[in-house]
Amino acid sequence: MVTQKITKRYSEAFKQKVISELSSGKYLKTEAAKVYGISIGSIHQWLNKSGKRELLNKIVYVKMADEKDKIKELEKHKKELESALAKAHLEILALKTTLEVYEEGEKNKKKGTAMR
Repeated sequence: MVTQKITKRYSEAFKQKVISELSSGKYLKTEAAKVYGISIGSIHQWLNKSGKRELLNKIVYVKMADEKDKIKELEKHKKELESALAKAHLEILALKTTLEVYEEGEKNKKKGTAMR
């Protein structure tokens, strides 16, 4: 025997009733879902479509005050290290260029002495 899938359609009046009860604080989303036999997913869709996003779950990060300071300190240290690395790269480039110029000058000196 094949079971048919049942699709429920809710009227706008019903959706508005559920939303108003959530807005007034009469029910939490989970309570309304149980009372009316509807899914929380349906409630989320109705809240999104009705523009009542403030009733959706929000993620709130709770941090200790010293965590915030530690993050700022680490970001500052990272910037300092990046700056020091960039400076070291520039110094290496300058030293390589100086060495190349010196070596070129030495070659020219040897050529000049060999021609005499």
